Amino acid sequence: MADLRINKKKHIFWAEIDRPETKNTIDFKIMELLENLLDEIEQNNNIRVLILSGAGDRFFASGANIEAFSTLKAEKEGLEMAERMSSILNRLESNRFWSLACVNGDTYGGGCELLLAFDFSIASKISTFSFTQASMGLPPGWGGITRLVERVGRSRALEWLASGEEISSDEAFQAGLINRLSITSELRRNTWEWALQLARIPPDLIQELKHGTKFSLENPRNDAFKRERERFAHFWASKDHLDRVEDFLRKKKKKKL
Repeated sequence: MADLRINKKKHIFWAEIDRPETKNTIDFKIMELLENLLDEIEQNNNIRVLILSGAGDRFFASGANIEAFSTLKAEKEGLEMAERMSSILNRLESNRFWSLACVNGDTYGGGCELLLAFDFSIASKISTFSFTQASMGLPPGWGGITRLVERVGRSRALEWLASGEEISSDEAFQAGLINRLSITSELRRNTWEWALQLARIPPDLIQELKHGTKFSLENPRNDAFKRERERFAHFWASKDHLDRVEDFLRKKKKKKL
C-alpha cells in the first residue's frame, strides 16, 4: 500500500495520505514523499492545483507520528524535524499553484497545522478538528500558532490550543478555519469542481495573487497599494491579458452581428 497516492489529471494533482492504520500520520517518509511531490509540481508549469486528502473517510491527517519521532530526544533533533516540515508547508503557501485541502475526516495536532498551510479547504460535515499538541507537553512547531492566529484571531487560537477540545466542522467553518463544508457523499465531487474552477487561472497570476495578499498583511498599507498598482501594470501589458482582451472584443463584436 502506498503511503502517498497521487492521481494526475489536466492541470490538477490529487495526493492522498494513505495510512489509515495510523490515522494518516506524518513521519520522515511522508515528508520525503511530499518533498518529492512538490519538486515534481515545481518543475511542471502546467500544474495549477494540488489537492490533498486522507485515505478512507475517517481521518484527514493526525499530525506527527509519535512512535516514529520518539527517537528524537535532543533539542537540535526536534528543531531539525520542525524546520523540515515547516519548509514543506512554506512551499505550499508560496508556490505557483493553488493548494486545496479536501478534509475527508478527523484532523488532529500537526494535521491541523498541515491544513492551515493550504490556500483553501473544504471539509466533510462529519469532520472534527483538535489541536492536541498541548496534551503532549508541546506548542505547535510547524507554523501552527502563527497561521491559526492569522486565520481565527488570537483569542480563539488560544482557546483551541489550550483546551485541545474537539471542534465541529460547523464551528471550524464559522471561525474561518475552513472555507467550505460538504456532505460526505459529495465531498470529492465538490472538491474536484472547485479545483477545476481554480485551475482556470495561470501559474503566474496564481503566484501574484498569493504573494500580493501576503505582502498586504506584512507591510504598510500605502506600500501595499503601490505594489498592487505596479503589479497590475505589469500584468496589464502581458501577452495573456492582451490576448484575452482581443478575444473578448472579438466575441462581443460577433454577438452584435
